[in-house]
Amino acid sequence: MKVRGIRGATTVEDNDREEILRATQEVLQDMISKNDVDEDDISAIFFTTTKDLNAEFPAAAARIHMGWTNAALMSGHEMEVPDSPQKCIRVLMLVNTEKGAGQIGHVYLRGAANLRSRGVDKKN
Repeated sequence: MKVRGIRGATTVEDNDREEILRATQEVLQDMISKNDVDEDDISAIFFTTTKDLNAEFPAAAARIHMGWTNAALMSGHEMEVPDSPQKCIRVLMLVNTEKGAGQIGHVYLRGAANLRSRGVDKKN
């Protein structure tokens, strides 16, 4: 079994606690569904937000609302790159899996879908 990274991202309209939690939970659920991940297989999840989001830690969606109490969770701010999406939440989920790197499905929702067209995450 190997550790693989699953990428995910989404955006929100406002710097609002409930909206951040809802959007984060949505992208996490899509990531685990698309990749058939069991909670016990999650090693760690890194969350970043653009600096315009600070109403809540995205990790709270996993810990409090989804009950993921065993995985290591970390939140931080994303670096500022010109013309990158604003109000963006990015996720890197590290999971134990038998899948090959090419079998991992990454999830980009809402305004984060354009991350793929910028050359970021172009392969998947």
